Amino acid sequence: MSTAYYAPPQCRLHDMGKGHPECPQRLDAIGDQLRATGLDIALEFRDAPQATLEQLGRAHASGYVLEILDLMQRARDAGEPRAVDPDTTVGDGTLQAALYAAGAAVAATDEVLSGRASNAFCAVRPPGHHATRDKAMGFCFFNNVAVAARHALDVHGLQRVAIIDFDVHHGNGTQAIFEAVPQVLYVSTHQYPLYPGTGHAEETGVAANVLNVPLRAGSGGEALRRAWNEEILPALRRHEPGLLLVSAGFDAHRDDPLAELAFTEADYQWLAAQLAAIAAECCGGRLVSVLEGGYELSA
Repeated sequence: MSTAYYAPPQCRLHDMGKGHPECPQRLDAIGDQLRATGLDIALEFRDAPQATLEQLGRAHASGYVLEILDLMQRARDAGEPRAVDPDTTVGDGTLQAALYAAGAAVAATDEVLSGRASNAFCAVRPPGHHATRDKAMGFCFFNNVAVAARHALDVHGLQRVAIIDFDVHHGNGTQAIFEAVPQVLYVSTHQYPLYPGTGHAEETGVAANVLNVPLRAGSGGEALRRAWNEEILPALRRHEPGLLLVSAGFDAHRDDPLAELAFTEADYQWLAAQLAAIAAECCGGRLVSVLEGGYELSA
């Protein structure tokens, strides 16, 4: 089994200011840990291209893509940040970072679906799962996983795709993009109530293609395991995806400052094993994982 690893250096250029939790050092922490543990020798490092307008436009409204790219370009030219919402700022490096983050997700999808890699991980930022078809929010500009999913459906011709989102925050953008697309199953475990306020269990999509499993603060790994065994695994087996995409947010960790689900390293290790196993069972092991949140660098 080979794992393709994407870590575009351009993703470090996006900086929303001193003290902001979604910082370039998040990527440094991942790279440092891979080298410290020796896991880097097990990875096949790949270069990522920039996402194209066509690729972005499959998941986002064309007017939005042009509008946000123009805002990014103006921030770059002026060398001054532009606020999108109280939490999200466009800086002079955001344009490159956002295009390479989405481009890495597309390239990883190509690599896995072509058989050149068994699976892939994209260490990218800015994250994406809060970005809707026509709105940037919650640190997100382009929905990287949604762009990859549409690429798998529209370019590779897959009949069904599943997206698993284990970020502590609900991926409202991903759900909004796909809730009326029965070919895509969107599954989310997340703390509730919490930003952005969506992710009720009653939100099920047009064809039961949305599965939200809200968890209360302090739930921990036991609740995660129960959700997987009782709800998520059966739903994935019913959907029979040709590709498993993962919104991999690590902010449910017990040390993370933005939430309180209290997951541990052992919980994430168990979850990774579940993802690999269900991908092997349903779609020949084809799995692409894309970084979302996770803000405690030591975790």
